[in-house]
Amino acid sequence: MGKPSCYTRAWLSHLKDVVLIALVGVPFGVMMCGFCFDDLSELTLTVIISSTFWVVLSKGNQLLHIPLDRHFPWLEFPAKRFLIGLVVLLAYTTLSVLLMIKGFEYLFDMNFSNNRATIIVAILVTLIVTLFLNGRSFLLSWRRLELNQEKLKNENLYSRYETLKNQVNPHFLFNSLNALSNLVYEDQDLAAKFIKKLSEVYRYVLEQKDKEVVELSSEMEFVKNFVFLQKIRFGENLKVRWEAINGSVAFVAPLSVQMLVENAIKHNTITEEQPLSVNLHLDEENYLVVENNLQPKNIVREDSSHLGLENIKARYAYLTNRPVEVDVSDHSFVVKLPILEFKHEK
Repeated sequence: MGKPSCYTRAWLSHLKDVVLIALVGVPFGVMMCGFCFDDLSELTLTVIISSTFWVVLSKGNQLLHIPLDRHFPWLEFPAKRFLIGLVVLLAYTTLSVLLMIKGFEYLFDMNFSNNRATIIVAILVTLIVTLFLNGRSFLLSWRRLELNQEKLKNENLYSRYETLKNQVNPHFLFNSLNALSNLVYEDQDLAAKFIKKLSEVYRYVLEQKDKEVVELSSEMEFVKNFVFLQKIRFGENLKVRWEAINGSVAFVAPLSVQMLVENAIKHNTITEEQPLSVNLHLDEENYLVVENNLQPKNIVREDSSHLGLENIKARYAYLTNRPVEVDVSDHSFVVKLPILEFKHEK
C-alpha cells in the first residue's frame, strides 16, 4: 500500500486531536460528578458531557484560528486580529454551549440546574485557551517571518555574489577581448570607444555589486553599454529596442535587466537569417518587460541553465512581494520585472 494522501493525513491528525481532547475531559467529568460514583450511568453521562464540551470548544476554537490567521495575519493586523478573534471565539463558545445544553437536555431528558453558570465557566475557560492560542499563533507567525527573512537575506547575498561572478566570467571577457583585437586593426576610433564602454561596464558592476537596488535609468544606461559591446560581435543581427523611461523614480535589482538581455543572446541563435530581437518596455502594471523572439541554439552549453533567471527571482523575492513573471511560448520568451518604488534609495 502507498502512503496516505495529504487529505487522509489531515483527517487522521484531527481525529487524534479529538481523541486526546476527549481523554482530557474525562477527569473533569469525574470531578463534576461529585458523589455519583455509585451511579455508573450518571457518571458515564457526566464524563460524556464533559468530553463533548472539551472537544467542541477546544477543537472548534483551534480550527477557527486557521481562517482568522489567513485573513487577518498577526504581523499585518495585530490589533484587528486580536479583537476580531476575541469576538468570534466568544460568540462561537456561547452559541456552542447553548446548543450543547439544549441538545443534551433533549437527548437525555435532563435539566442543567444552572445554565448561566455553565456558560460563564465555559467562557472563562475559553478566554484562557484563546489567550494561549493567540499568543502561540503570534509567536509562530513572528518566528516564520524571522526564518523567511533570514533565508531570503542569505539567498540575496548568494544571488548577488553569483551575479558578480557571472559578469566577470571568462566567456564574456574572452569574447570582448577577441572583438577588440579585431577592431584595433580595422577601426582604431571604434576600438577606443569599445575600450571605454568595456571599462564603463566593469566599473558599473564594481560600483553596484553591494547595492540591493539601483535606479532604473542607471541600469538602462549600463544595458546600452553592454549592448554596444555585443553589437560589435553580432552587428545588425542583434536588434535591441527600448522605450524612454519617464515618470516617478523607479528602481530595479542591479544587473537584473542586463542579465536578461545577456541570457537572450547566450541561449539563442543570432545570424543574418535568424536575427535576434530584444524589446524592453514598461507595461501598464508597472513591470519592466524584456521580450525576445525564441530561436534556441541546437547545442547545449554548460552555462545554459536557468540559474541566471533563478538568481533574479531570488533577489526580487527579497525585495518585493510582487513576483517576477515568466511567459514562454513557441515564438517568444518574456520576463517581467516588477518596478520597485522607494522614497529614498537603499
